[in-house]
Amino acid sequence: MTIGIICAIPQELGHLAQATTATSEALLAGLAFVSGRLDGHEVVLAGGGVGKVNAALTATLLADRFGCRALVFSGVAGGLDPSLHVGDLVIGERTLQHDAGVLQGERVHTYQAGHVPFFNPTDQLGYRPPADLLARVRDRLDGFAPEPLSAAAAGGRARTPAVTFGTILTGDQFLNCEATRVRLFRDLGGQAIEMEGGAIGQVAEAFAIPHLVIRALSDLAGADSAVDFGRFVEEVAAGSARIVRHLLPVI
Repeated sequence: MTIGIICAIPQELGHLAQATTATSEALLAGLAFVSGRLDGHEVVLAGGGVGKVNAALTATLLADRFGCRALVFSGVAGGLDPSLHVGDLVIGERTLQHDAGVLQGERVHTYQAGHVPFFNPTDQLGYRPPADLLARVRDRLDGFAPEPLSAAAAGGRARTPAVTFGTILTGDQFLNCEATRVRLFRDLGGQAIEMEGGAIGQVAEAFAIPHLVIRALSDLAGADSAVDFGRFVEEVAAGSARIVRHLLPVI
């Protein structure tokens, strides 16, 4: 059975595409889908573009047209948790669309995407991979050591990235604001923030298939995030791709 792998930008997709033996290609809705084998596993690679709508479109096509049995996102993100650093890796125990909810008092009060508290209320908040998948992922990563970061990315000297599990926030904005980073971490407890994962979780739930979001931190989502993203995206995206390849046997 085939695993669908989604990336948003070329820097993320390139590391996986280089290692994939392509057997066919298809162009649907302006998106390129490459079917092939990655480390002996049947996959479909897709560069979905940035943002939740693009991610949902790509995930839907992978699930419906290609019959993928699982969806995986590999890419970079901004760090929210102040204990994390550029290059560290976050695996989503939950993805949450932080910009979905009720706009009141000049701010968004996050609620489950597709629901409104006074119209179709729900106790669910975010999307979680199946518990058995996360258990297999944890076991597979036991003893796994990511490749050390360069001195430039690691803040002056080479450092082995940390791997953590936690909440990944999704919204249709690139976060370049220290005050908002602090607020989102305080209010929602996210370890990382990006623009696609929560939408992929929503589609995966609709199709009743598992999903996994893997993110390497390219920046710390503060005032310098746009600069750091450009400097480190290529290197840290490679770290996310390596973990995807390591985890394929248990997905």
